[in-house]
Amino acid sequence: MEETYLLNVEGVRKKILHGGQGELPKLQDGSKFTFHFQTLKDDFERTVIDDSREAGMPMEIIVGKMFKLEIWETLLSSMRTGEVAEFWCDAIHTGMYALVSRGMRRIAEGRDPLEGQKHRCGMGNMFDYHSTGYEDLDELQRTPQPLIFIMELFRVEDPSAYKRDTWAMSKEEKLAAVPVLHSEGNRLVLRREFAQAAAKYQEAVICLRNLQAKEKPWEDGWLKLESLVTPLVLNYCQCQLELGEYYEVLEHTTELLQKHNDNAKAYFKRAKAHAAVWNEREAREDFQRVAHLDPSMAAAVKKELKQLGERMRKKHVEDRKRYQGLFQSSQGVKAREGQESREVGDGAPQGEAGVQESPGQGEQGAETRATEQSRAPQAEQGTPRAGGEGEASGGEEVRGEPVGEEVERRDHIAVGKEENLDTCGAKPESLGTEEKDEKDEGEEEKKEEEKEESKEVKDSAIAKAQIPRKPGRVKDLLWVQPSVSSLTAALQGNTSNREGAASPGLV
Repeated sequence: MEETYLLNVEGVRKKILHGGQGELPKLQDGSKFTFHFQTLKDDFERTVIDDSREAGMPMEIIVGKMFKLEIWETLLSSMRTGEVAEFWCDAIHTGMYALVSRGMRRIAEGRDPLEGQKHRCGMGNMFDYHSTGYEDLDELQRTPQPLIFIMELFRVEDPSAYKRDTWAMSKEEKLAAVPVLHSEGNRLVLRREFAQAAAKYQEAVICLRNLQAKEKPWEDGWLKLESLVTPLVLNYCQCQLELGEYYEVLEHTTELLQKHNDNAKAYFKRAKAHAAVWNEREAREDFQRVAHLDPSMAAAVKKELKQLGERMRKKHVEDRKRYQGLFQSSQGVKAREGQESREVGDGAPQGEAGVQESPGQGEQGAETRATEQSRAPQAEQGTPRAGGEGEASGGEEVRGEPVGEEVERRDHIAVGKEENLDTCGAKPESLGTEEKDEKDEGEEEKKEEEKEESKEVKDSAIAKAQIPRKPGRVKDLLWVQPSVSSLTAALQGNTSNREGAASPGLV
């Protein structure tokens, strides 16, 4: 049966839900409570505000460490181990619950409970930022109200029964713990357990920083503690170098050098971190400072600089090979694509284009064919041109009148021309036009057939001049302009009787 008790505290009522075992614990400063709790509003629905079981970890309170919600120490001191009790607390005891709950929620979320706060009390920070960051807690802060706490006590431990966290230690205990942690870290380094050693050094540094926070900066007490912090930070950085955490080393050594800019060991460790992340210029500068500040480290500096130079040269060689291979591979791909396009062109039937013409290529081909077609009628009509040669309707050549110095040159080579003209049945101009009328109609028909064959050969040569490409790849289409000599060789068998005709030109 549930029983309600009035504790010797105003505004508090207790109801036992499940009895505990043993006697009430004997408490002293440093005793630790471990318990689960649930916070509810004192309304009809009994709205749940917080539940430690949902966070997955029980709550711990150390007696005498000025916990912000002081009433909780009073409530837990009235409970036995294993007991479950419900406490109703008036608003005079719950005014600070919003700040306590905010810290517990941030810890459960994996965040720093002091994140974004200034160095002042919790109430000062709340009034500065006007919000706890949680709507339900802001409501509690604006309108304080009675709350219900349901607690289950797991155990109560004496100060000597558990390892105390640094924040829970007194000043004397922290000063006594620092050399112990320092020696434990050194022993772990000798065993090359760098991660565990770094944790020991870090814990010792935290103890000293907590003590420094209570001292005035740069006074005797603060400087004495700082002299203990410096070697611990350097040892911590050495462990981080071994673990490959180079940027963390850069951060801590830089912070240390801002206070002590003549510390050669700090420069040396920062130089090694710079060298590890390829900051060659910064590494050389720090190594030079080390040699200047501490000549006894000159040999170590010389060795590190030699290793740095070798590593940088090796890196430059590897970079050149990597980039050279990249460019060669791209050129090889282009060469293979060009070879494939040529192979496709060789496999296409003669007289036909290997692929569909691109717009630019189609226009060039059309202009070429139009030029050839326009030249053919001119040759057939025998239109004379100054310094040029045409062909009469009867298949005989008619020369235009030479101009200038060309007259003498033509007269000089007229004999050679006569032999070529005889191959097609034509006579020199000196023979006149009377013998031309005596040619029979059979020879005219023969020449007309030769003209048609010559035209077909020309069209075939133009089609061959176009290099085909793969379908759908316009960028691989190449236009090769054939030379006049190549076309002449292709047409030699059918155009030897048409020496006076102009050679086709490709754009």
